[in-house]
Amino acid sequence: MTVTIGSRVVGGGRPAYVIAEIGLNHNGDVELAKQLIDVAADAGADAVKFQKRTPEIATPEHMRDIPRETPWGTMSYLDYRRRVEFDRDQYIEISDHALLRGLEWFASPWDVPSVAFLEDLGVVAHKVASASLTDRGLLEALRDTGKPIILSTGMSTTEQIDAAIETLGTDRLVLMHATSTYPMEPEEANLRMIPSLRDRYPGVPVGYSGHERGLQISIAAVALGAVAVERHITLDRTMWGSDHAASLEPAGLKNLVRDIRVIEAALGDGVKRVYPGELAPMAKLRRVPA
Repeated sequence: MTVTIGSRVVGGGRPAYVIAEIGLNHNGDVELAKQLIDVAADAGADAVKFQKRTPEIATPEHMRDIPRETPWGTMSYLDYRRRVEFDRDQYIEISDHALLRGLEWFASPWDVPSVAFLEDLGVVAHKVASASLTDRGLLEALRDTGKPIILSTGMSTTEQIDAAIETLGTDRLVLMHATSTYPMEPEEANLRMIPSLRDRYPGVPVGYSGHERGLQISIAAVALGAVAVERHITLDRTMWGSDHAASLEPAGLKNLVRDIRVIEAALGDGVKRVYPGELAPMAKLRRVPA
C-alpha cells in the first residue's frame, strides 16, 4: 500500500520519504525557520515539519505556571509557549519559502483549533505527535480532514496504537515507530518494532521517527524497511531549546540522506543473479566450472 503526500508517494518500494523536523527549533524566529528550510532542501529532504499549538489548550495545567529560563528572560511555561508560536502570516511566509525550495510542509497539531488553522493554510498532510496518540478528539478532527496522516507511536502501548488506528482508519495512514526519549540511547531504539508494526497492521506503510544522536540507527531503520525517516534538525546542537541536542546539524542531515539513498540502492530486489562485474573475477578465480 502507498500513501501520497503532496507530490510524493510513500511506501510501495519508493525511496524513503525524509522529513526534516524543524519543530520548535526555530525558537519563534521566521528567519531561522527559513534557514532550516534551506538546510532541509540542500540536504535532499522531501518535507519539513513544524509543531502547531494553541498554548491555552495544549499546555498541561500543571505545567502552565512553572518558571522557564528563556533567551527572552524568565517567564511562565505558558508564556514561553505563546512566544514561540507563529501566527497565520508567519506561516504563510514559511510555507511560501518551503514550496519555493521544492519541499512539502506540514505540522503536528496539538489541539483541535490547530487542525483548523493548518487546514486553512492548505497543508498536504498532518502529523500526530507521539504525545497526542491518545487524544481521541484530536484524532477524530484529523480523520475528518481526509488528509494523509503520519502517526508516531512513541510512549504508547500496543493497545493504545490499536485504539488510535481504529479511530483514524488505515486509508492514507503512515505509521512511524518511535521512542520518545530526548536524546534516545541505542538500547531503547527497538528497531525490530518496524517489521512488527508492519506485520500487525498489514498494508500500512511503516517508517521511523528518531531522536538519537548520530546517523546509524536511522540508516538501520531503512535497512529494516522503514518507508519514511523523520529527524529533528538544527543549525547548531548547542543552541537554546529542548530539542536541539537530539537534532541533526546541516552536515549530519546531508550525510543521512546520502546514506539512506546508498542503502536503498544496496538492498536490491532479493533475486540472486550474477552481475556483469563478477564475470572477470569468475573467469580468473573459479577453478571448477558449474
